[in-house]
Amino acid sequence: MAAGEEEGSAAEPEQEPAAEESRSFKDLGVTDVLCEACDQLGWKVPTKIQIEAIPVALQGRDVIGLAETGSGKTGAFALPILQALLETPQRLFALVLTPTRELAFQISEQFEALGSSIGVQSTVIVGGIDTMSQSLALAKKPHVIIATPGRLVDHLENTKGFNLRALKFLVMDEADRILNMDFETEVDKILKVIPRDRKTFLFSATMTKKVQKLQRAALKNPVKCAVSSKYQTVEKLQQYYIFIPSKFKDSYLVYILNELAGNSFMIFCSTCSNTQRTALLLRNLGFTAIPLHGQMSQNKRLGSLNKFKAKARSILLATDVASRGLDIPHVDVVINFDIPTHSKDYIHRVGRTARAGRSGKSITFVTQYDVELFQRIEHLIGKKLPAFPMQEEEVMMLTERVAEAQRFARMEMREQGEKKRSRNDDDDTEEAIGVRNKVAGGKKKKRKA
Repeated sequence: MAAGEEEGSAAEPEQEPAAEESRSFKDLGVTDVLCEACDQLGWKVPTKIQIEAIPVALQGRDVIGLAETGSGKTGAFALPILQALLETPQRLFALVLTPTRELAFQISEQFEALGSSIGVQSTVIVGGIDTMSQSLALAKKPHVIIATPGRLVDHLENTKGFNLRALKFLVMDEADRILNMDFETEVDKILKVIPRDRKTFLFSATMTKKVQKLQRAALKNPVKCAVSSKYQTVEKLQQYYIFIPSKFKDSYLVYILNELAGNSFMIFCSTCSNTQRTALLLRNLGFTAIPLHGQMSQNKRLGSLNKFKAKARSILLATDVASRGLDIPHVDVVINFDIPTHSKDYIHRVGRTARAGRSGKSITFVTQYDVELFQRIEHLIGKKLPAFPMQEEEVMMLTERVAEAQRFARMEMREQGEKKRSRNDDDDTEEAIGVRNKVAGGKKKKRKA
């Protein structure tokens, strides 16, 4: 899957068919047992990045892969690693570094699925999870470690007996984002303690100055496999904008969710608290909305993601933690509730829909404060977006109900803040079913007491 691509589930991965003449994985040099695994995952033909990168990687060369989101990057590095592992079985064989926890779990799913018939063991080492259980998993010496840089450095420094001195493969997935998230010092530390004599694959959606610097430091005479160096959004994606006064933003959101009811939505907000507030607001109006942001515990984050993937919830509200890599097969509409400050993030956000040849919609909210950011996005993608057709008077009819829901959402946010301070725990809107119910419940308990 794509470097930041994730699979909806290990059994149902995202493959975008190669446009050129149909070539099979066998033609690329992939061994029979792994070709069968691809077949079982429904990967009929290799994607463009796989056609470019796999033969080079199988020759033992270092690879720089530049490809847009949804292009099959995970398969492009997982298959050569698994094939090399088959030829020379060894524990602690490969390390995959990724920027986010969710991405790490999804890459792990893919390794497990592709390597299930050959008994490959992988371990995910990320923050937000108990270090003791991770230390025990590392002591069993898995074949593949998928990690976020911070937590891996923690184990390298503090877990007795754990080292990567025998490592044969290093993959840096979403390298541009690893470096943007200021993991540079951690990456430097990791590069210092792993063998120089190794194969390195660096995958990135964009070639930034930081990535070029990392390439010089970490790769030997690499082969560059670029599938699309131009920023672009998928052909089958219908992109719209709506220009609105910022004070009516919530009402417009509710209007669009009603207008396009029956679809599944990903709504992107700029901050954790706005994600939580908007989720509470929508729940108070009867929508099945769940949040996904960096201030939730890892279990809650995975829980939210799984409920959405399983279609138990139709609206996922997220910060940019979810804009890259997450491959959820059934997102019909992406809404940029808060416009992204970095234009490139727009491409990653809207890339959550119209995947693998399906169609999809994206709608970007543009307030009076966002005009310049919006013009930058249009300039980057090289097209002018049409306005989404709206009935303003219908939106205005919603304002009263929305204002009441906003009031309850604010009360719940305050209540959660107090609870967090007293319990030091993070609450998820799943538990916050409306202040009224809680207040009523509290009164009943007092009476019983």
